[in-house]
Formats: sequence, C-alpha cells, structure tokens
Amino acid sequence: MTTAADEIAARWLRRYHPAHADAVRLVCFPHAGGSASFYHPVSARFAPSAEVVSLQYPGRQDRRKEPCVADLGTLADQITEQLLALDDRPTVFFGHSMGAALAFETAWRLEQKGAGPREVLASGRRAPSTTRAEEVHLRDDDGIVAEMKRLNGTAAGVLGDEEILRMALPALRGDYRAIETYSCPADRRVACDITVLTGDADPLTTIAEAERWQDHTTGGYRLRTYAGGHFFLVQHLAAVQSEIARALAPAS
Repeated sequence: MTTAADEIAARWLRRYHPAHADAVRLVCFPHAGGSASFYHPVSARFAPSAEVVSLQYPGRQDRRKEPCVADLGTLADQITEQLLALDDRPTVFFGHSMGAALAFETAWRLEQKGAGPREVLASGRRAPSTTRAEEVHLRDDDGIVAEMKRLNGTAAGVLGDEEILRMALPALRGDYRAIETYSCPADRRVACDITVLTGDADPLTTIAEAERWQDHTTGGYRLRTYAGGHFFLVQHLAAVQSEIARALAPAS
C-alpha cells in the first residue's frame, strides 16, 4: 500500500534504473533550472552497482504546478527530510552549479543529525562562503535567456522552442533567486571529503574561488580542473564519471 509519505518521496527522488540491494548510493543534485533527468546517463552508467537517486526540485517538468523553493536553505531542509527517510548505506553526493551548494548544505544538515555522505563532489560552483553581486533573477525573461545562452547550459532546441522555454523560465528564475541570495558562514564545515570539479574557463567560478572549498571541510579535499566553461562536464563526461566511480568505490 502506497502511503502519503511514499507519494511525497516519489516526487522528490527519481530512480531510473534498478540497483542491487546492497549498492552504494549516489545522490545527484541538478543545476539551476535543471531536472532529475539530466542525470539519466549517470544512472545508466552506474546502475545496478550503485543506487542512483536524482533529485527533482519543485517547479519543473511534472512538478511545474508546484511553486519553486526560492530559498536554498529551505530547499536543503526539505531534501534533508527526504534523505533521512532512506535506509542507511554508504552515500556519495554529486551536485553541479547550484546543485553543488545544495549538496554541501544538505550534507551539513545531515551531519548535524548523525548522518551524511562520505564524500561531496562539487562541480561548477565556487566555494560556499565566496560572494559575487549576481542579479540574474531580477532580469526580464530575455535577460535570463541571454544568461542561459552565455553559459551554454540548455540545448539549442529548448532555447528555440517558445512553449518549452516558457515552461522552464519560472524554474530558472526561482532557482537563480535561491542561489544568488544564498549565503554561507565562513566557518561552516562538513566532516566528509570534498572533491571539486571546475572548468578552467568557467565565467562563474575562478580557480581561486574553487580552491576555497578546502575551507569548508575537515576531511579530505581534492581539486580537478578541466578545459571548458560552466558546463565542462558535458564535454568531459567520461572523466567526470571516472571521478564518480572513484568516490563510489569501496574504501581501501
């Protein structure tokens, strides 16, 4: 019998492929305007030896009638509640852009409750306590579309399809509001390892800003740099998946 809690969990947590009962868990956090399906190739690559759980935030695709959560801390609270309800097993977080900050905040919240992942892979995002004056969420629709094109984060077909784009814009604006108004105390740290993945030409993250992630963990820290911009992980998918495979492997 499906309970109300099960129905809520199904809205948040997407599993595209079955996994072994004792599989390590990989939780994937999408970028601003992104959806769980962005990580379908990751799920196909690592299942069934890993249980790949992709998060679906409110305000997009089949959740588009729900309001976006425009505060990153509130969104992290809600995700933490869903992950706490899962069975206990070794877990790795992967987040890109806004998803990296969200993965960090969720990991910190889980650790406060005695849980948490063994590693966070933070892709395409400067360290949590670094700041910039960003106001994309205050732009008109054309301004948001211009930012999407600048980052090359949305397929050209979507940008050219007015109906699909109109449906995506509320989620983009809400997510930009969440990440652009996010602030993190300089002394907030997690105990788990952090691996940072960044593009050497990312307009949103300098190498120096990426290196600041080491200030936010008492565990291990690694930095991996790739040629490319904000969505370097698309062109370096195999290399990024190799980093995920390393994180998922049993500790030696």
